[in-house]
Amino acid sequence: MISESVNQRITDFQAALKLNGSRRPIGDLYAGVDLGTSYIVTAVVDGQGAPIAGVVTHSLSSIRDGLILDYVGAIAILRRQVETLRGAGFPIKAAAAAYPPGTVGRNAQAFGNVLQAVELKVEGLIDEPTAASLVLEITEGAVVDIGGGTTGISVIENGEVVYTADEPTGGVHVDLVLAGHYRIEDHEAEAMKRDPSRQNELFPLVQPVFQKMATIVRQHLQDHSVETLYLVGGTSSFPSIERVMAEETGLVVAKPRHPLLVTPLGIALNCAQRLKDQS
Repeated sequence: MISESVNQRITDFQAALKLNGSRRPIGDLYAGVDLGTSYIVTAVVDGQGAPIAGVVTHSLSSIRDGLILDYVGAIAILRRQVETLRGAGFPIKAAAAAYPPGTVGRNAQAFGNVLQAVELKVEGLIDEPTAASLVLEITEGAVVDIGGGTTGISVIENGEVVYTADEPTGGVHVDLVLAGHYRIEDHEAEAMKRDPSRQNELFPLVQPVFQKMATIVRQHLQDHSVETLYLVGGTSSFPSIERVMAEETGLVVAKPRHPLLVTPLGIALNCAQRLKDQS
């Protein structure tokens, strides 16, 4: 399952979002940028892979279904994040980005282009669930990254990624169900979904969406001997989604603390590893 040391590293990243410099970095700084549908997150680790800083920005306009629709908007958000980090004493220069599984060619390169536009040196690109697996430290299983617009799947066997897939279903679809039921705007539904005091009440309404996600995951895994699913991504933060996944797939389901933060932290670790391998 998920070790306490892994959960502690993710918790340390959450604490590092305060940008209070409570932990002195050892060695160089490495950044990872997760350009998501609902959030853009930048994570910073030091030479030992310890989380040092980070910024989370809620955004619903720049990315949709794994594609950058508002290039200028994504750049503006990331530029503010970089300026915030540098102003707080974290002069990041090297960074990596991630893309949904199955994204290729110019669509994948676009994620790196956003980093270049804010004068970050792009050290590599990695698919999102594979980045998450670096944090989870797993050698067997499937990582399911449920974001705002897409659900990414990576199957890992003997420490190697042997299969990846991406499906256009995620938190936005949960928002649509709530918006239709309550007859409210999508952004109001999204805020309602994130309200912890409402989530138990909302669960019966959104459970069918989670069941659909689980069915999609099960279909992608039917040719693989997977015993454990690892849920990450912002939508995985919703309570009881792991129970639905377990019931529908028949697999053991593990969910780390703060699922939203796992993938960006993994992207930063990937950046650090790439540069160390080059040296």
